[in-house]
Amino acid sequence: MEHDPSFARDGFYGGPAGDYPDNGERFTLLGRAALEAIRAEARPVDVLHGHDWQAGPAILSLDARYRSDPLLAGTPSVLTCHNLAYHGWVPRERAWALDLPAHIGAPDGVDLLREAVRTAELVNTVSPTYARESLTPEYGAGLDDVLAARGDRYAGILNGIDTGLWDPASDPALAAPYSLDRPDGKGDCRADLARRHGMDPGGPILGLVGRLDPQKGFDLVAGAAERLVAAGARLVVLGTGDERLVETLRRLATAHPDRVVVIGRFDRDEARRIYAGADAFLMPSRFEPSGQGQLIALRYGTVPIVRHTGGLADTIRDADRDPARGNGFDFGPADPDAFLDAALRAIAAWQDRPRWDAIVRRGMAEDPSWGGPAARYLALYERAIALRAAVPA
Repeated sequence: MEHDPSFARDGFYGGPAGDYPDNGERFTLLGRAALEAIRAEARPVDVLHGHDWQAGPAILSLDARYRSDPLLAGTPSVLTCHNLAYHGWVPRERAWALDLPAHIGAPDGVDLLREAVRTAELVNTVSPTYARESLTPEYGAGLDDVLAARGDRYAGILNGIDTGLWDPASDPALAAPYSLDRPDGKGDCRADLARRHGMDPGGPILGLVGRLDPQKGFDLVAGAAERLVAAGARLVVLGTGDERLVETLRRLATAHPDRVVVIGRFDRDEARRIYAGADAFLMPSRFEPSGQGQLIALRYGTVPIVRHTGGLADTIRDADRDPARGNGFDFGPADPDAFLDAALRAIAAWQDRPRWDAIVRRGMAEDPSWGGPAARYLALYERAIALRAAVPA
């Protein structure tokens, strides 16, 4: 839709000064426009599927303003929560512009995500383990009570990845193609990564790609990095973020230029080369609703080292605890020593080539595509339709 006062801005959600103060109004306008477009086209829709707080106004408007509309009266809503930390809070002095019934919200304002969770026919998040974790104060971001109140109408469906977009057999950024059936090209990608960055390739290469901040657990890596290097590991880090973490890693790179590389920028092609060229991939997140990095790493034959949380717990099986099915290594407590233990266990496995190759093959044989999740979303839609149909007119 076009409405320059609301949408002709440099950022989607905010600028250098933070979130736009009129975000509640902006996304209310977008949600109402979507509902009015359905009415204008006079074509019934099976389900209104919204994502995060930005879809909250559409879900709330559907329930409060459109239930008498013949076209929308029977339409159920499904809400997917990707990150519970962002609520879409609208203070009372601005809440009038949301055009919602007075009973929605609290005396001091409206929490759009909380209200949408209460209202949608069904609610889900993006992994089964994160769904369970979010029912606790530690992970629920202040929504654990309302999520728990939804009972069996709240569940987790793990995300997938686009396996056509992420495919080492056809990725143009790589030095050589490879696959589960033809794995030799991975060695070429490893050699290319080391050569490009002047790394000594004589030890296991651990790759790290992402936003460098404590939520992603990169402070755990920084706290253990010196000991990792002393154990023979090579580190290649791509990302920007917390300057203290970046500086810690840069000092290590200065001290060990042939073993530690820090690439302080966002670079899609370089990320692909790290996924392909590294031996192991670090993803020590404090919380991770679903995660894509570990799925890409599996597809590229790069063994994930992860914290046992959220979608990471649902996709990575520790190769020491489950030798027959293990596809990575994990750890529990969010501290550098626990992370280091998992990384050292991975390094020990890397030194046993037949065992390491078996772990790599198991990972590459996984199916991280959207096929399974899509079927589960279809079942979610069918249940939402049935629940809505059972509501008295």
